[in-house]
Amino acid sequence: MTRPLKLTAQALALAAVAGLLALLVWRLTHQQHAPKVGAAAPGFTLSMLSGPGSIDLAALRGKPVVLNFWASWCGPCKSEAPVLEQAWQRYRKQGVAFVGVDYHDVAGDARRFVSAHGLTFPMVEDGSGDVTSGRYGVSQVPETYVVGRTGKIVVHIAGPITSGSFADEFRRAVAAAIRS
Repeated sequence: MTRPLKLTAQALALAAVAGLLALLVWRLTHQQHAPKVGAAAPGFTLSMLSGPGSIDLAALRGKPVVLNFWASWCGPCKSEAPVLEQAWQRYRKQGVAFVGVDYHDVAGDARRFVSAHGLTFPMVEDGSGDVTSGRYGVSQVPETYVVGRTGKIVVHIAGPITSGSFADEFRRAVAAAIRS
């Protein structure tokens, strides 16, 4: 290999490394983070998973809201599903709205998941990921937000509400949201 060719190859490699480094820095500085407890829940309007219509989070203001981000391919979501359905059956009588937000999923798989687990609370799909990854900074599923009547986040649970400490935190947060 001649010297000029070798220098050109090294310059190209250096440019590629610099480009990748710049991309990494850009991604880190523009990464979406989960909204903080006490902050307003980011608004959204998403289409229903099955059938026509949509849900607008702003229309639920005045009610406590449980937002659960899930996916059909998520193992912990499968074990969490019956617990969420039981909570929905219990708390809806107290005016709590539940909304399931399907995350990075094939719509058919998501509908089969809902049917297989007998989930009856409203489900929406976030095909673009704008709400899930963008506004809510979801990096794993399941993740659950409990939002108070005023639209402020009461709790953010990054993990299944079936685990001991998360289950207790979820119950306390829903009780606080009902009182708010």
